[in-house]
Amino acid sequence: QVQLVESGGGLVQAGGSLRLSCAASGRTFSSYVMTWFRQAPGKEREFVATISWSGGRTYYKDSVKGRFTISRDNAKNTVYLQMNSLKPEDTAVYYCAADSLAFRPAPAPEGMAYWGRGTLVTVSS
Repeated sequence: QVQLVESGGGLVQAGGSLRLSCAASGRTFSSYVMTWFRQAPGKEREFVATISWSGGRTYYKDSVKGRFTISRDNAKNTVYLQMNSLKPEDTAVYYCAADSLAFRPAPAPEGMAYWGRGTLVTVSS
């Protein structure tokens, strides 16, 4: 079993930055593809970014490309999401998730094996 805990959310003004962290414990972290999802009020959970087990491959939702960067530090069992140039439409609860399957460009929430509880990001105008 893998346990995931997100942190780093908060309230920021439009144009600001946040770095989210997801700390993992349990089974071998480096064997998992890690993905960030988000869910805004009244909307479905959506894919944001994913990273392969080695960190060599990444994929992003079109609307965050160039603004968000996903990375991982397997020695620290942690995955990060650096979010720059934040917009009000980025407001959501952000979740990290782990998947033991091979890297896929845009994995679906239903395919994730483990989830964190989420961290709230609020971007004000």
